[in-house]
Amino acid sequence: MNRTQFIWRVQKSEHTLSLRAFLRERKNLSKRLLSAIKFQGGGLYVNDCPVSVRSELKEGDEVRICLPVEEVSPSLKPQKGRFTIYYEDADVLVVHKPADVATIPSKDHPDHTLANSIMHYYHENGIHATFHAVNRLDRGTSGLLLVAKHRYAHDLLSKAQKQGALNRTYAALVTGVPPSEGTISAPIGRKETSIIEREVRDDGKPAVTHYKRIATNGEWSLVHLRLETGRTHQIRVHLKTSGYPIIGDGLYGGDQRVFTHQALHCFQIHFTQPLTNEKKIIQSDLPSSWDFYTNAMKED
Repeated sequence: MNRTQFIWRVQKSEHTLSLRAFLRERKNLSKRLLSAIKFQGGGLYVNDCPVSVRSELKEGDEVRICLPVEEVSPSLKPQKGRFTIYYEDADVLVVHKPADVATIPSKDHPDHTLANSIMHYYHENGIHATFHAVNRLDRGTSGLLLVAKHRYAHDLLSKAQKQGALNRTYAALVTGVPPSEGTISAPIGRKETSIIEREVRDDGKPAVTHYKRIATNGEWSLVHLRLETGRTHQIRVHLKTSGYPIIGDGLYGGDQRVFTHQALHCFQIHFTQPLTNEKKIIQSDLPSSWDFYTNAMKED
């Protein structure tokens, strides 16, 4: 199912509002999206009549907006790939990304990314949209990723994420035994000698990570982590700096005897469905490849 239009009934408290105020203030349409509707092939209607954003609304009016057809980059070709859908409705997808798949195409990974796979899924199911990732996962990180099916949902979810209303919880396997729980607050910036690597530095952007130790065997531990900010490589950098590098994370000093990618997994996403306001908590199991470590641990 692909929803490209939205319909609302004007309430008593919205009587005499302009259509612009109704859409921007009551329905949280971004200025950019409203402009796209006006100038890129969308439509604005009140009681099925085309109108301008200056139109004054009356109680009981039916407001309908049609989103413009989405342009898909020619480089984002549909390719069948590996991912699992954990939740889907007309506006969003929550999918599981494997650890060896990049989220979006890049110079190093130009195709066979999650974005290519989602575009193949859209093509096969008649969904006329492009790829809108609300959150992203590093190529070596597995787990749940939230995807918006259209620009309106993407705008609303991106705003919710900036306001801290979209919560993700990660699991990581680390070397050593960190304290039972705590908070790492240390600014992160790009390392001067690398275009990829980040580090804790005084002139970096504020970064806060909360963690809790779940199990350990005295040599390595399973921890759960929640981000208060969303800096690039934040969990990986904070754990390395704290002396508990993620197993498999070669970029940040992790032990690679078993894994060649970081043992980091987003296992829970908690969000509010942007159009229905329903609370959603989506969860996944830890990767079975972690059993080598977790089976040897004792829960705290």
